[in-house]
Amino acid sequence: MLKARLYDISIFVTALVIAISSKHILIPPSDFIKALIVFWVFSSLYYHLRVFSKNGNTNFEYGISYCFSFVLFTGPLGLFIFETIYRFTVYAYRKWTKTADPSEFTDTLYNIGAFVITNSVAYFLYLQLESFIDFKHNPYGFWISLFLLTCIASLLSATFLVTAFYIMGDLKTLKEGVDFVFKSRSLLDYGKVAITNGLLFLFLKDGKWDMLISLFILNYVVSRSFFSKAQSAQHKLERDKFEQMAYTDFLTGVHNRTFMDKKMAELNQTEEHIGIVVCDIDKFKRINDNYNHAVGDKVIQHFASTLKSYLDEDDYLFRSGGEEFTLCLRKRDYDQTRNLVNEILRGVENNAVNVEYQGEHVSISYTASFGLYYYKVNDQISIEKAYIMADQLLFRSKDLGKNRASMVNGLAKAVVV
Repeated sequence: MLKARLYDISIFVTALVIAISSKHILIPPSDFIKALIVFWVFSSLYYHLRVFSKNGNTNFEYGISYCFSFVLFTGPLGLFIFETIYRFTVYAYRKWTKTADPSEFTDTLYNIGAFVITNSVAYFLYLQLESFIDFKHNPYGFWISLFLLTCIASLLSATFLVTAFYIMGDLKTLKEGVDFVFKSRSLLDYGKVAITNGLLFLFLKDGKWDMLISLFILNYVVSRSFFSKAQSAQHKLERDKFEQMAYTDFLTGVHNRTFMDKKMAELNQTEEHIGIVVCDIDKFKRINDNYNHAVGDKVIQHFASTLKSYLDEDDYLFRSGGEEFTLCLRKRDYDQTRNLVNEILRGVENNAVNVEYQGEHVSISYTASFGLYYYKVNDQISIEKAYIMADQLLFRSKDLGKNRASMVNGLAKAVVV
């Protein structure tokens, strides 16, 4: 997008003007080169621990930036040199690993420009505050000022991003932009950045290079630890999501046959009383023939939703076939289970589904047949055998005229039709 590219370049050019206007680097060349190498090495290492997010078509990253301490020590020109070297190192790495975005080059210019501008603003504000506050004898004033300036720089950076999102069309309302600016980071994040950069600046100013490198190492180790934990949590989340997808029926959103087999194997190890119910929609082929498969799918979804509405959290509902569903009704005695099945049967009969067919809204009534086998798990037969018996009872209901439930209390060997 041309506007976005022009925006990136304008940010870079603005930063370049600020850097050149500052005229010189604040420290001797030897100290600058030393600081540049140290900051470049650890920033490059830390790059792998940054968290990347996506807003619409735009990628952006979260992570601690060391720019503020560097600009306080070297000035805007020094920061511009550092950011240019560091950002093009990242650019080369992403090109080499084939992870670069199509707009990687102009994105790199934007990153250089945005970090130089925001931290240069913080630098000039720091100079103004320093003229009013004796930071050397007022350490509280120093740390409070650093925190406030970190907040200002971060909010300004977020504003630049919001502008980019707006140009790219990834933000539609002003509220979305305001929420991003003020909610993209927490006060804890600001404090972490302020403390890290404050300590780095003090070590730089006092020439404590051993302490500086130690702080970088500590920050890297801690960040890597948190990153590893975050990655583990993310991987677990992805595994759980994949497992959920593997065990969920795509059409109805209830558990599928694979999960039914898994859960029945688990229930088979218990000794609880349970009602296995197999049910399906009566004359479902007629619905498909009279309408179409899309309408048939709507009826199946409605049937699943109706069944689910009667169940408790300890019960299970599975789609075990096309229009066939299996229920595991738990923690009830036989009479409670039988009454619930009859209640579901009447509920299905009296609850029509509204669908759209050939441009018109159509109300379709349907019925279902049920087979219930109630027994104590592991008492003589397995739960898989109980499922087969419930399925046979479903066929009995069909043979007897449909829209009914055939039930067996396996504890009493009594048949109720």
